[in-house]
Amino acid sequence: EGIFFHKNHPIHFIAVAGLITARTEYPRVTVLTLDDSSGAVLDVVVQKADGPAEASGPASTSPDPTTARASASAPQHISPTTALPLDIHPLIPGALAHLKGTLSTYRHNRMQLQLERCSLLRGGVNAEMRFLDRRNRFRVEVLDAPWVLAPEELARLRCEADTEEERGEAEVARCRRRGRRRVEREERDCRKIWGRWEVEEGRREREAAVVREAGVELMRVLGRRGGEEGD
Repeated sequence: EGIFFHKNHPIHFIAVAGLITARTEYPRVTVLTLDDSSGAVLDVVVQKADGPAEASGPASTSPDPTTARASASAPQHISPTTALPLDIHPLIPGALAHLKGTLSTYRHNRMQLQLERCSLLRGGVNAEMRFLDRRNRFRVEVLDAPWVLAPEELARLRCEADTEEERGEAEVARCRRRGRRRVEREERDCRKIWGRWEVEEGRREREAAVVREAGVELMRVLGRRGGEEGD
């Protein structure tokens, strides 16, 4: 479902900032490679308006100005959740960008960011340092603190879970009842068909017996006539 965890905190949306080092165009997506100075690069997938898709291969790790210039004539890019347009024309290799989106995995092991919002970091390195300062404060104040639910919230969630379980059990019972009724209906239909077949088979046997008797009688009559003509 695109939800990951940091300790016991569910993570759905993330924000990153860094230098765009590559931009690669695919038929249905554009893949940006972001270096956020963490020691690893992140592939940022931007969907095109002609349909959602994931990248069909890894992004190039070297800047390509020709690809960036060609992107001006590319189809419109959109957010994967809201389908709102995204302007990523300024996001070319060498640009310092602030990106927000949801996490996904490519081939089960490569982490990607599905782009939802984007902007350029105005102010260069100072803007990036301010972002890093906000990120560190958020990590200390929110992510490093245990996520604990209040007793009222726990009670509400347990009630919802019990209700969902009861609803599931009721649905299973309904499915079983429907299955039993279907089997009973099929058995009734089978008995009706078998009964009609037996009636028709009996009628055919009686008709066949009448035809056989008529044939025997005809042969007997013909035999007598042949004997009389011989005399």
